[in-house]
Amino acid sequence: MDLETDKTMEEGSNRQFRIVAGLPMYNEEETIGTVIVNVLEHVDEVICVDDGSSDSSARIAEACGAVVHRHRVNRGYGGALKSLFAKAKEMDADCLVVLDSDGQHDSKDIPKMLEPILSGDADFVIGSRFIEGGGSEDMPAYRRLGIKVITAASNLSSDLSIQDTQSGFRAFSRTAIDRLRFDSEGMELSLEMLEDAHEKDLKIKEVPTVIRYDVPKGSNFTALSHGFTVLAWAMLSLSQKKPLLVLGLPGFGLFAAGAAMGLNAVNGISDSVDALVGPGLTAVWIGVLGLAMMATGLVLQSARNFLRHLLIREFGMA
Repeated sequence: MDLETDKTMEEGSNRQFRIVAGLPMYNEEETIGTVIVNVLEHVDEVICVDDGSSDSSARIAEACGAVVHRHRVNRGYGGALKSLFAKAKEMDADCLVVLDSDGQHDSKDIPKMLEPILSGDADFVIGSRFIEGGGSEDMPAYRRLGIKVITAASNLSSDLSIQDTQSGFRAFSRTAIDRLRFDSEGMELSLEMLEDAHEKDLKIKEVPTVIRYDVPKGSNFTALSHGFTVLAWAMLSLSQKKPLLVLGLPGFGLFAAGAAMGLNAVNGISDSVDALVGPGLTAVWIGVLGLAMMATGLVLQSARNFLRHLLIREFGMA
């Protein structure tokens, strides 16, 4: 969307929409001023959540025209997002655009992010690096692989088929601002938010964006800690929604391995008792573990199906 189209949107029939941008901020004094000035070209107001910064980020943000909400201590990305949503409600925002304070996201993409919301086609828009037209300049290969793994695990549990679950460039309608609820304080919020939106039948859409990795200061989270935390949350969610997949299949594999080892131990019975005991015992505990995992998966799947049918019958909930 070019500048002329952007102005038409702002001056035309959508003038009644109040558009707010939200920036989680933690020690971003090098970039926050430039980001705010650029973002203000496309929105009515900018909210910065200073998540316990020890530098001049908050002072610079206020000087550049942003509303600053301060956390006394660092609460993490999820904590900052909670405060952004609360402030957006206070400001009676019709749309909230969330982007990073380090300059990775291009503010010129904001009109493109808002278009599906303003047209009523989406409640939740994700700026995606991995759909046609999107990209990630200088993204390390290990980070790309980690995002793909996390996204695959998330899609297994939610069936959303989102291509970029870890993008921090997101936009929300008034409906999404009012209805979304999340508990996580860390980066796993990115997945929790998607699951909550899906459960509440909010319309989710991805639009292509390009994210830079050559900014002066990158993410405050290392790829390893970020990836492990988010992947662990995705696997926990998957185990709750599809226990047979997470527990049943590995359990069957362990049981089969135990059975194979047991048969091998029996075949070698003529060698010696000592040689038999070790593999035999190993086969037994592996087989028992596999059976336990399969049984647990079956019980959890049955309990989930029972609760689902009960909710549908009593409340009409899917």
